[in-house]
Amino acid sequence: MNDAFLIDRLQFAFTVSFHYLFPQLTMGLALLIVILKYLAIKKKNDHYNNSARFWAKIFGINFAVGVVTGIPMEFQFGTNWARFSTFAGGVIGQTLAMEGMFAFFLESSFLGLFLYGEKKLGQTGHFITSILIFLGSWISGYFIVATNAWMQHPVGYALSPDGSVHLTNFADLIFNPWAISQYSHNMIGAAITASFVMASVGAYYLLAKRDTDYGKTFIRVGITTGLIASILIIFPTGDFEAKNVAMHQGTKFAAMEGLFETKQGAELVIIGQPDLDKMKLDNPIHVPKLLSFLTYNRWNAEIKGLDAFPKENWPDNIPLLYYGYHIMVGLGTIFIAIMIISALLLWKKKLFETRWMLWILMLSFPFPYIANTAGWMTAEVGRQPWLVYGLMKTINGTSPTVSAGNGLFTLLGFLGMYLVLGVLFLLLVIRTINQGPSSATQSH
Repeated sequence: MNDAFLIDRLQFAFTVSFHYLFPQLTMGLALLIVILKYLAIKKKNDHYNNSARFWAKIFGINFAVGVVTGIPMEFQFGTNWARFSTFAGGVIGQTLAMEGMFAFFLESSFLGLFLYGEKKLGQTGHFITSILIFLGSWISGYFIVATNAWMQHPVGYALSPDGSVHLTNFADLIFNPWAISQYSHNMIGAAITASFVMASVGAYYLLAKRDTDYGKTFIRVGITTGLIASILIIFPTGDFEAKNVAMHQGTKFAAMEGLFETKQGAELVIIGQPDLDKMKLDNPIHVPKLLSFLTYNRWNAEIKGLDAFPKENWPDNIPLLYYGYHIMVGLGTIFIAIMIISALLLWKKKLFETRWMLWILMLSFPFPYIANTAGWMTAEVGRQPWLVYGLMKTINGTSPTVSAGNGLFTLLGFLGMYLVLGVLFLLLVIRTINQGPSSATQSH
């Protein structure tokens, strides 16, 4: 691995990880704003309209920063990953172009109408606008996931005489079975992020003894949505995604489960530390035969370990993959516990006075961001050493004319620029939260 290759990977990893902090909240909030608008119409109560306006402000700030941080990623396909773009542009160009249409035209246009057109649209029109924002953001998300899914599980393509690939079946690309499972898991993850953020802000208002009516609404909506999403992230979406990986990417599955040797009746590892020198897990805590059962519905089913695959096709950072996967799963389990306890207290009408649980809700909002990042890390690190699985290795996708110095210069530039954007985002969101939803007024 030469320095330019390493820096190109670090730069894309940093920019994509930072960028995805914003779309996950945007896509999740789009759903919750629709729920708030529905409640406003159903209950004929402007309290829910003010709530929707308040979260639309945060949505707008988040959307703007997400767009700004997303643009450099697409340019990197041409600057740092030119050989990949030449090879796969005939396929992924379709979905990336369609995502741009939905993200920049549909979503942003209707966001403007939602923020500034409520008086002229009326409540029904305003509600329809919220639905269109939701559809725009979720359809946009699908095209991005479909692009990544093709890199994970290429379908609907043919090799050209020049060695590149071109699209032969658009339906195969769009309805790639990998995309369907990955998308459902990803969007439920976005809903969890938004639910925890909304519940966290609600808990803050109750603990601060201000805007308490809004705080209670935010907690009710956040917990109700978050409980459903936290269950769905495990089953069926997480189960479906894991079985897809086991079927099509055996090396990734073995590495993320810490399975070095092929076994019948493989155990599910809860905790353990991979030792690559000895090809085993240190200090493992596991449940016998459970991995085989969860994967193939048979207690004694065979699960292939890393020993069943050529070493050159192993993921190049097995510990990072293993820990990223287990962080994601561990946090997902914690989310269910938090939401179940909160829902029980809410049902018993004790949550709003239970300060220790309000503190947990308020302080837990960063963890869905960590879980989503760990999930994408699992997907991307696990695909290595392939850039397009089975077709192009990552080392063959870089731009040969971009030196390590050029890559490092732009990486440092992104670090500085994103630091400024991150601070600005936090200041704007904190200011909006401090102003409170009671300051929301109907736009003219």
